[in-house]
Amino acid sequence: MIAQLTGMLIHKSPEYLVVDVHGVGYQVFVPLSSFYRLPDIKETVTLEIHTYVRENILQLYGFLSYDEKSLFLLFLGVSGIGPKLALNILAGLEPSELIAALQAGEVTRLVRIPGVGPKTAGRLILELKEKLLPFTKNLSVTPGQPADTVREDALSALVNLGYSPVEAKRVVDRAVEAVNGEKLPLSVEVLIKISLRLLVKAG
Repeated sequence: MIAQLTGMLIHKSPEYLVVDVHGVGYQVFVPLSSFYRLPDIKETVTLEIHTYVRENILQLYGFLSYDEKSLFLLFLGVSGIGPKLALNILAGLEPSELIAALQAGEVTRLVRIPGVGPKTAGRLILELKEKLLPFTKNLSVTPGQPADTVREDALSALVNLGYSPVEAKRVVDRAVEAVNGEKLPLSVEVLIKISLRLLVKAG
């Protein structure tokens, strides 16, 4: 079982990465929370890996921190949650906000995450409330960033993906309006997710 990979990043997109380790290219799926902090193409990256094996499926899921990987594995342990939904949950809220929402039983906040309905939110709260206690003591979380900093980080991430500064600014401004209109939590991950969705629609 692969637990960690260190190699050259030769492809990155929100869908998946390819990491070259001694001439072998590994396809790795990552949450947006890790994606926007990745180094540039052809630079070295180290990822904490979960090897997902089911019948004829073997997939690698990667994270820039062990805390993210640990949360991902907790979500996988909840009935009805597969790896793709677990990634969505990680990308939906900052770790500190996610843990707070689960421990407070905030169903209405959790259902704003794509793919999470009321029943799934209820299962997450019921099955993880106690298991998350160690994270409140050990998880390294940072205070919420000012809105301007979040916006600038999202702009930088889109430019690193190859979008022009003008195009990135236009779509991030629209994403900020969408976040405010839907009263969603403002985070870099949420802005990038909405921005990429808008860019795909604009096609």
